[in-house]
Parts: sequence; C-alpha cells; structure tokens
Amino acid sequence: MIFTGMRLRILTHCALAACLLASVAPSARAGDKKPQIVKPMAGPRATALRLTWLYIGPDKSTQKVSRVQPGRELVVAERSGPWIRVYANTDIEEEHSSDQPIFSTNETPPPISGWMEAKGIVVESTANGDQVLMGAAAEMEAEASDPRGPANAARTAHLLYRRLVEMYPNSPQAAEAAWRAADILWQIQKSDFAALPSSKERDPYMRQQMDDDGLKKVIKYYPHTRQADLAEFNLIDNKLCGDWQGNTKCPAKESEIYEKYAEEHPDSPRAARALYEAVYRQAVLSDMYAADENEHKQEEAHAHARELAAKLKDKFPQSDYTWRAAALVFKLDQGVPVYGIDRP
Repeated sequence: MIFTGMRLRILTHCALAACLLASVAPSARAGDKKPQIVKPMAGPRATALRLTWLYIGPDKSTQKVSRVQPGRELVVAERSGPWIRVYANTDIEEEHSSDQPIFSTNETPPPISGWMEAKGIVVESTANGDQVLMGAAAEMEAEASDPRGPANAARTAHLLYRRLVEMYPNSPQAAEAAWRAADILWQIQKSDFAALPSSKERDPYMRQQMDDDGLKKVIKYYPHTRQADLAEFNLIDNKLCGDWQGNTKCPAKESEIYEKYAEEHPDSPRAARALYEAVYRQAVLSDMYAADENEHKQEEAHAHARELAAKLKDKFPQSDYTWRAAALVFKLDQGVPVYGIDRP
C-alpha cells in the first residue's frame, strides 16, 4: 500500500487523544453542554465525494463542528441510521510526510470527531467503491482543466485518487490512481516552481527540486508497468536546466537523458516524446555550434538529429512527434535556425 501515513496518523491521534476528542452518542441534541464522551474507535476508512458538514450529533439541528472537503480521509467509528460518526482529517494535508523526522516536533491538529450524513460517503465496504472514487477523481481532474471549474479541483482529484489507493490497494485501478495522484501533485509543483527566480538557473542543482516521493513510490510499488514508465519520465524534469543561456552543455546532457529513457523504456507512452526531445536538442546543438563556428561538431549534431528522427519514423510512424522531428530535420537541412532568432 502506498499512502498509509495519514491512516496511521488518524488512528494514533484517536488512541492518544481520547480525552480530547469529544464525540456524542446518538441521543445528543442541540443545547447539551456536556456531550457524552465516547472512546474513539478504529473503523473502516472512508471519504466524502462532496463538501460535507460535521455536526456534534446525528441531527442537522445540532451544532456544526467543521466541514470535510471532498477526498479527505475519514475513519468511521459508529453508525446511527442515515448518519455516521467519523474522525476526519480536516485541517492539514501532509504531502511531504517522508521528509518529517520520526519524532517530529511539528504540532499537527488532531482529527476532528463528529457526525455526518452517510450519503455521498464512500466506505471501504461500499460496492464498487474503487470505481466510484476513480470516476469522481477523473471528473474533478477534468474540471481542473476547465477555466470555469472549481478552484481546488486538481487538489481534490489528487486526494480522491490517493484515497482509492489507500482504501482499495488491490483494485485494478490502484496503479493508475497512484500515478494520477502523483502526477497531479507534480504538475502543481512544476507550475508553482516555474514562478520562482531560481527556475531560470542554468544548472538543476541551482534551483529547488520538486518533491519526487509520490512518483518514486509509483515506480517502487508498480514496477515494469505503464504507470511506472510515466513516473520515470516525469522525474526527468528535476534533471533539466532552467535556462540554457547559450551553453552547449545543457542540451547535450538533456539529449543523453532523453535518449537513455527511450532506450530503457521502449514501450512507454512517453518513448516517442523522449526521442523527439532528443532530436530537438541535437538541432539546438547544431545551431549553437554553428554560431561558435565549430563546423565539425555542428555536422555531428546535425547527423545525430537525422539518426534519431529516422528511429522515430521507424518505431512510431504515426506519431505527431515523428512528424515534428521531420520538420526539425528539414529546417536543419535548409539552414533555417531552430534555436535563436531567424533573420531573413
């Protein structure tokens, strides 16, 4: 199982903080000043598909405790008709738990106990629950690409995919959900980091590296799968230069990285793109060497670009990347710059 930290954290808080987490028996109603304290219970995991209110008692007339966002982890402690009592992690989503020391001094707010309506809640025992979560997460992921969609759609999709892996580790959808959860978080980081001044640094070690824990777990727990191949490709982002600054070292090294990926993952959905990225960098090198009047290296890069483009055509004849590579080679053959400004 990949994502178990939050589950253990909830149960640990429940065991150690029983006297602090007051919950109400089914008979509690609004106006009760001293609700009956019930010892927290370990129970099945669950998650909400919609924004859901937590109440002190199993009745909407009781005081509201907090709101549970879609995708948050819940532990079901008790049921009362159409209501369930849960421990809900509503405060903090720890994305970098692997970076935390074992005995961390960070004070994480404990899970909140309360009652919520059971409708719209997927529990481990829900029939076809993995498919329901997969569909809900995919829907939110689609919403994230719509400018009119909810502001936090991407993170909600991430959480729902993550819950699927935790709650249904043996599901046929688990590998895909794990990959999508990791990829969404990666893309969010990538977008955020692109706005930092360090993103323009030439060498990768000069800028902040994106957290790759989720991607590495996909590779570890689902080796030799399509999802692992996709995760490996994403990891290349941390090895790329921010700005080449006209230095041939960057495109040369990046071309090697992409070529190696295509060689080691020939059946990957990203193999054609990797080869194209290598072609592009060889074309760039050809232009850079031409600017430096290094004719020998210019011809080497030009020839290597042709070689890689031919390999693309042989292995992926109907790929857009093959056609794009052919266009790059045509420009090189015609003396049209690929990198820099074309001055007619």
